[in-house]
Amino acid sequence: MTRLWTISMLAVALTVAACSKDTSQAQPPAGDPTAPPAAATPADPAPGAPAAAAPAAAAPRAAAPARPSTTPKASDTAKPLQNTAAAPAVHAPPAPPKPTYHDVTVASGTQIPFELLTSLSSETAEVETEVQGRTKQAIVVGGETVIPNGATLTGNVTDVASSGKVKGLARLAVRFTSVSYSGQRHRISTEPLSWEAESTKKKDAVKVGAGAGIGAAIGGIIGGGKGAAIGAGIGGGAGTASVLATKGKEVELASGTAMTAVLTAPLIVTLEN
Repeated sequence: MTRLWTISMLAVALTVAACSKDTSQAQPPAGDPTAPPAAATPADPAPGAPAAAAPAAAAPRAAAPARPSTTPKASDTAKPLQNTAAAPAVHAPPAPPKPTYHDVTVASGTQIPFELLTSLSSETAEVETEVQGRTKQAIVVGGETVIPNGATLTGNVTDVASSGKVKGLARLAVRFTSVSYSGQRHRISTEPLSWEAESTKKKDAVKVGAGAGIGAAIGGIIGGGKGAAIGAGIGGGAGTASVLATKGKEVELASGTAMTAVLTAPLIVTLEN
């Protein structure tokens, strides 16, 4: 009986020992990263091998990762990359068409109404004195305005004489040679415009007769009939002297006087189409 119990106890002991060995040598599951690696079971030493094995060399320590440098590299401070893309083509707008022109002719004999801008007097004017006028209506040819209203006529005094003594009358003449407008000046030729002072012969005769009558009256008082004849001669001489010493009228033309110039040659003007 005792032998049977001993055998049973031994069997239990062996079973416990086997279970303990299996638990110590069991490996963790392959998918569990937190389980520590199982210790390797030392192999049985080969017969004749020394009892103590040499210690294994220590594994090299892994170097710490290098920190990025904060100092700027030369490449970081280099010039920025240039844009090498081709510039887009620039198309200039088309040039405007060039203007075209045509000539228009103002016939000889055309009348140009104008007003005088320069005051003139036969007493003060001289030959070549400049004269100006301003057109009072446009000159139109074929529906096109060739000379606009307000254009400037320019000319000169061509003849002048102040009032003489009874031998002649004052006179004045002018002629226009150009017309200007819109910054352009065109040569023209016009008939001369002339004026003559009013005659004073009737007034001169009255003065002479009055002088003779006054002389006759004075002569009669002094010496009778003979004295009247002498007095008439004296009076007549006095009246004549008075006429010769008095100048006649002058030609006076005020600014704004209306006139008309007449072309003596065709005027060709170039107009834009």
